[in-house]
Amino acid sequence: MPESHIRPALRTDEEALGELDRETWSPLHAVQPRPRPPYDSFFDSNHRPEDFLVAEEADGTVTGYIRLVPPTPLACNQHVRQIQGLAVADRARGQGTGRALVRAAFDQARRQGAVRITLRVLGHNRPARALYESEGFAVEGVLPGEFCLDGQYVDDVMMGRSLTE
Repeated sequence: MPESHIRPALRTDEEALGELDRETWSPLHAVQPRPRPPYDSFFDSNHRPEDFLVAEEADGTVTGYIRLVPPTPLACNQHVRQIQGLAVADRARGQGTGRALVRAAFDQARRQGAVRITLRVLGHNRPARALYESEGFAVEGVLPGEFCLDGQYVDDVMMGRSLTE
């Protein structure tokens, strides 16, 4: 079982991250339609390399990423960071890569001065919810039927946890 190294994303990761994002697209977690060519750039003004942590194997193969950002631009909300994306390659699932990325996000958020971390997850995404719960997240709110995906109404679940405990 290869061990992942977690590091900040680099602009040169754009192609690998874009491929990973398309490879891991699933109605289990995506509210956007499946990406179709021509593909948009992975990085843009709202998705900057400095917002991402990357998991990579010893040979440099990218196996996952997590996006960590302030939830709003408001000064009164700067003590919070939000996970807005987590992807793990199929070949790296079940090996602790997702957990390592979540824990690295905790460390990064603390370095940025955050005392709280939040996220949103689709209600039917049981694997992600189980991971987040095992890492101390609690459900703090549910928007019932917030999204209609493939003709089914799906809850939007808000989760959060303290970074000081």
